[in-house]
Parts: sequence; structure tokens; C-alpha cells
Amino acid sequence: MSMNVDSNINSAILSGTLGLQRASDGITQHSVSLAQEQAQLRDPQEVLADAAMQQIGLQSKLLPSGGDTMTNDLVGLTLNLRNAQANGKVLEVAKDTVGRLIDELA
Repeated sequence: MSMNVDSNINSAILSGTLGLQRASDGITQHSVSLAQEQAQLRDPQEVLADAAMQQIGLQSKLLPSGGDTMTNDLVGLTLNLRNAQANGKVLEVAKDTVGRLIDELA
């Protein structure tokens, strides 16, 4: 029984740590990509004009296409943020479980 609990806790810690690292790598990748895209913007007035046109009601002309990298990066950031939060919760539960086991054995 003890070996099974140890194995499950180690597996949860490993899974949470690896998931958190993957999410962190994804956040870094998408953040860098967004920063590079923003650095390449040619004319700030053009960006403001596009935003104003979108608010007036020309969304269909300005909505990003399926291959829009900015949209993909924003979605990727959101997804990786959720993954980081979920894996952080896995690590938190594993830590609490280890703490309870130590308290019970002591």
C-alpha cells in the first residue's frame, strides 16, 4: 500500500512539474512571437484607424483569418495559462497529500 501511494504521489509531482514546464515554454514562445509582431508594425496611425473602423461596424473586413498568427498566439497564451494553472493545482494537491502523509506517519 505504501509503495502505491508513493508511486502515485511521485507520478502526480512529475506530471504537474512537466505540465507546468510545457505551459511555461508555450507562454514564452507565444509572448515572444507577439512581441516580434508588434515590433514589426509599420504605422501606429494605421493600427488606430483599423481599430476605429472595426468599432464602427466593419468587423467582417478586419476580423483575422484562420491563419492569423496574432490570434493563434493569443489563443496559445490563454491555453498555456490555463495549463499552467491546472498543473500548479496538481502540484499543490500533491504537496498537501505529502504533508498529510508525513503528519500521519509522525
